Amino acid sequence: MKLIILATVAIFFINLPLLLSASGGHIQVGVNYGILGDKLPEPTKSVELIRSLKAQQVKLYSPDPDILKALNGTKLRTSIMVPNQLISNISSSQEIANEWIRTNFVPYYPDTLITCVLVGNEILTPTDDAGKKIWYDLVPAMRKIKYALKVNNITKVKVGTPLAMDVLESSFPPSNGTFRSDIASPVVRPLLQFLHKTKSFFFIDCYPYFAWAGNYQSIDLSYTLFVGSTTYTDPVSGLTYTNLLDQMLDSLVFAMKRLGFPDIRIFISETGWPNGGDVNEIGANVYNAATYNRNLVAKLTAKPVKGTPARPGIMLPAFIFSLFNENQKPGPGTERHWGLFYPNGSEVYPVDLSGKTPLSSYPALPLPDNDKPYIGKVWCVVATGANVTDLGPAVTYACNQGNHTCDAIKPWGKSYEPNTTTSHASYAFSSYWAQFRAIGGTCNFNGLAEETTKDPSYGSCRYPAVTFT
Repeated sequence: MKLIILATVAIFFINLPLLLSASGGHIQVGVNYGILGDKLPEPTKSVELIRSLKAQQVKLYSPDPDILKALNGTKLRTSIMVPNQLISNISSSQEIANEWIRTNFVPYYPDTLITCVLVGNEILTPTDDAGKKIWYDLVPAMRKIKYALKVNNITKVKVGTPLAMDVLESSFPPSNGTFRSDIASPVVRPLLQFLHKTKSFFFIDCYPYFAWAGNYQSIDLSYTLFVGSTTYTDPVSGLTYTNLLDQMLDSLVFAMKRLGFPDIRIFISETGWPNGGDVNEIGANVYNAATYNRNLVAKLTAKPVKGTPARPGIMLPAFIFSLFNENQKPGPGTERHWGLFYPNGSEVYPVDLSGKTPLSSYPALPLPDNDKPYIGKVWCVVATGANVTDLGPAVTYACNQGNHTCDAIKPWGKSYEPNTTTSHASYAFSSYWAQFRAIGGTCNFNGLAEETTKDPSYGSCRYPAVTFT
């Protein structure tokens, strides 16, 4: 045991200068700044909001010129991203890589403190055969971006790529962490070689929320939120875990070790908890979101540094997802409810990303009411505040997708009256959703619709519903 402890300490001190260089001497919790929202604050205002969180770093999903200019002089450590669709072109041409850096990096640096260029976003997620080509272009593109930085005498900027936890085919117990067989040798091993050689990070998008929501009957919610006394001991490694995040991150540690790279540092490129969602999306509420993110910050900024059971005392920099509730994102309701701020700039709940605010000093939170699955009927209606002039195309789409979807709102139908755009749209949305939810239909319509548990039916007009059991 003493030899193991000494080896761990030795590894830590060998890597300490690099860790200090990458994180400014202490853990810096940052925020992901996405812009898929309607009427979001201007970049200068958004940067003010980032600074109000006491964040020390920010990650952008594109090299947006206005945002990069707004970050000028702020000393916020900034990560920018090469879009997925450019990876293959960059992988095949050093000149394209050079031009990308000349256009999207050089004009802003160093006044905007860009510390990392991320190549793509979650590109190793399973896809069809046509989409797999980009997998093999990833590392060549990263090499070319790194060289393009070097050509411009920029040597201290890291190059990485954020990946999702689905790069693992096994993550439980953590000691059994293993990369997927389709990517382990041809893609991940060269990636790890690159990260090791350039002293960069393995960027991972890690969401305990999804792991818990898919297994809420067997995973204690308190274990996921960093509260309570639940523990789990890995039967192989003997390591004891007190929270699900550590458990997930260590499965990645063991997976990298399996391929011969035990010391590559981890950077949490996305994590967080949804503050709202669809009626059937369990646990998505402000109480859990605030509890998760506040406790996450407390863990990551603790002194002495906690690390994880497999890497005690090793720093874990992180970006919380996300700055805003991005109300134009497609998919389930949770996709539009990860923000620390609403699109109008008001806070969803207070959080101090520096970790200096004691947890006990935060104001009380609204108690959760959806930590157990919803059972009953749900309807899809026009969202509060939706622009009525935008409803026409959405109604046309809904009515054209199935047989008799909108018969009831035709002049002879039982739901024709009241003959208003909003009333007809609500019926069309509910009818569409009831027919097509089972095959992927959603109650969204580009943000124009929302779910409700209040039956909108009236008189002889009966709105179709989705029933959750």
